Amino acid sequence: MKILLMKDVFKLGRAGDIKKVADGYGRNFLLPQGLAVLATPGALKQADRIRDRAAERRQALNNELSGLAEKIESLRLLFPAKAGETDKLYGSITTQQVADAATEATTFEIKRQQLEVQPIRTLGVHIAKVRLTMDLVPEFKVVVYREGEAAPKEGEEFAETELVEAEEAVEVEEVVEATEAPEAEEAVEETEETEASEE
Repeated sequence: MKILLMKDVFKLGRAGDIKKVADGYGRNFLLPQGLAVLATPGALKQADRIRDRAAERRQALNNELSGLAEKIESLRLLFPAKAGETDKLYGSITTQQVADAATEATTFEIKRQQLEVQPIRTLGVHIAKVRLTMDLVPEFKVVVYREGEAAPKEGEEFAETELVEAEEAVEVEEVVEATEAPEAEEAVEETEETEASEE
């Protein structure tokens, strides 16, 4: 089905765009919600007007929400959680929990549908995005740390991850050296044997 978008629809298009969508999606969601109309010749004549009006609304909304976007970008939400030795959580931090914590921190209602983040199942720093408008998508940090331990301070979590990576790199080098050493010894032994047989 061919439709004309009346409002911005995330991952589909902006108001005034003409799109081809699955019949069910159009009939059951876009049309009843007033997000789109059927792309009839009459409706298509209004496409430019709809696009211009939507651009003005979007600009006004972007200006209005720019302060909130800055506030969201400075967010660092902390979640204590129970986790196993491999840093995997027993359960997960849900999108709803992140939305509730963000709403509490900003005093602006952030719905879980606006968030771009999967349920979190491991310890560490995770990045979440909030879709305020089509153009305004600020991101913030979600820090999940082991329950019972002190919450990591700003910047600590990165230093820790870098340290772990550095330790792993050293271990890899040691393993490589260890595997190379016996081969070198075997080569020396073979040379000595060859020389002895030649004599």
